[in-house]
Amino acid sequence: MTKSLALIDLFLDSLWVESGLSENTLSAYGSDLKIFLKFLKSKSLLAVSEYDIASFLASRYKEGVSSRSSARILSTLRRFYGYLQREGTLEIDPTVLIEAPNIGKKLPLSLSETDVDLLLAAPEVTDILGFRDKVMLELLYATGLRVTELVGLKFEQVSFRQGLVRVVGKGNKERLVPVGEQAMDWLEQYISGVRADILASRQSDFLFVTKRGSGMTRQAFWHIIKRYSVKAGIPSSLSPHTLRHAFATHLLNHGADLRVVQLLLGHSDLATTQIYTHIAQQRLKQLHTQFHPRG
Repeated sequence: MTKSLALIDLFLDSLWVESGLSENTLSAYGSDLKIFLKFLKSKSLLAVSEYDIASFLASRYKEGVSSRSSARILSTLRRFYGYLQREGTLEIDPTVLIEAPNIGKKLPLSLSETDVDLLLAAPEVTDILGFRDKVMLELLYATGLRVTELVGLKFEQVSFRQGLVRVVGKGNKERLVPVGEQAMDWLEQYISGVRADILASRQSDFLFVTKRGSGMTRQAFWHIIKRYSVKAGIPSSLSPHTLRHAFATHLLNHGADLRVVQLLLGHSDLATTQIYTHIAQQRLKQLHTQFHPRG
C-alpha cells in the first residue's frame, strides 16, 4: 500500500511538472487512483493485470456508477500506467486492451444567433454597471473565452491597435484571440469613460471592475448572466460557458475550420472541439429540412 501511494505521488508530481495541471485536476487524478487502489485491497498497483481492471469496471457497473464516471477513471488509469511504462517501472501496460464504457455524446447547450442578440441587448447601457455588463457579454461572445479568462483580463492583455486579447488559459498556455470590430468598439467606449466612473478615483489592474473597485469573480459574473437570461426570456440553464459554446457553434455554422476553432478556444486536443461539429450538423439538417424542396 505504501509503495503504491508513493507511485501515485510520483505520477502526480510528473503531471504537475510536465503539463502544469491545476490542483483540482491533480486531486481528481489522485482520487481516481485511490478508489482503484481500495478495490485492489492488498494488491500492489504494479501487480495489476488486465483482469483486475475489467473486474474493477464491472464492479462499478453493478454499483450503478455512471458510464461517464467509469470512462473518466479508466482514462486516469491509462495515463498512470502509460507513465509507469515510459519510466521503465512497468513492462506491460494492463489498460491497453480494455475498452472504454460507451457513454455517447453529450452535446453542450448552445444558443441560436437570435437568442444571442436578445441576450446582448438585455443590459441597460445608460447605467454604468449595465454598460460594463454589456461589454463583458459582447467580449465573451466575440472571443469564446472561459469565464475565468474573461474576469481575469488585465489592461496589458488587450491590444487595441491589433484588435487582440492575449489569454493565459489552462496549463498556463498562452493564446492570442481576435476580438472583432463591434466588441472592440464597446470595449473602447468602456475604457474611455465608464470604467473610470465605476472606479471613482480608485486603481485596479483588472479590465472589468466592480463598484467596490475590485476585480469580478466568476461567481458574480455567473449571477449577472443568469439575470440577463431571465430578462431576455432565454433558457434558465444559461451560463457563461453557454456563450463559449455559441461562439464555437456559430463559427462552424458559418464555415470556420475546426482547427481554427480549436486554437481560438484553447483546446489542447482536437477531439474536445469536435463535439461542436455535431451541433453544427444538427443545424445543417434543420436548414435542409426547412428549405430543400425534398427535405
